[in-house]
Amino acid sequence: MRSKQTGFTLVEIAIVLVIIGLLLGGVLKGQELINSAKVKNMATDFRNIPLFIYGYQDRFKRIPGDDSAAVTNVSSVKAGNGDGRIDGAWTDGQSGPMTAANATETYMFWEHVRRGNFAAGSTDISATTYLPTNSDGGFIGIESVSQPTLTPLITNVSGTYLACSKGILGKFAKQLDLQMDDGNGLSGSVRIISNTGWARNTSTGLDPANVDDSTQYTVCMAF
Repeated sequence: MRSKQTGFTLVEIAIVLVIIGLLLGGVLKGQELINSAKVKNMATDFRNIPLFIYGYQDRFKRIPGDDSAAVTNVSSVKAGNGDGRIDGAWTDGQSGPMTAANATETYMFWEHVRRGNFAAGSTDISATTYLPTNSDGGFIGIESVSQPTLTPLITNVSGTYLACSKGILGKFAKQLDLQMDDGNGLSGSVRIISNTGWARNTSTGLDPANVDDSTQYTVCMAF
């Protein structure tokens, strides 16, 4: 007798392929939503920093980090020099916590705005979690655009302050620029620069065509 062969019919195979397609589509859509939420969070990080400054100025008539009366105003462990700038590099303290003796105004900025109840986060300047990070774990910082003892981080940028966020994938960096500015990392208030933000440079930014989606960059916003 001839044995009867068993196997999948074309209809069964088609159904399986449809199910696999739906599962893949759901995974991809879920990843898209996750990426979109990540970019929104990063954009919120940038938009909150001006609010911290303006709120602090409105209440104390000083600039956070630079506040020469911060010890009195917000019980800070260190005050600024009151010269109207946030002195120091936005990367200060990223290689390790600073002390009250050597902390710069860019580093103390976060303690001032947190003790003033404008931002959440640790007020212990010696804590490893003191400096804020973005949704990808990259450090966030601020500095004054123009400082007498510091080479400008970015040339030809308009604004008083520069907020920067490190370790952002190129695809997210370009989306941030589109959301918050003109979509051109070479111009406007948002610039995309090399992720080697420890060194000062005189770059105007990067052309989006030269920004690789899978490479990490630093995004800065002037305001």
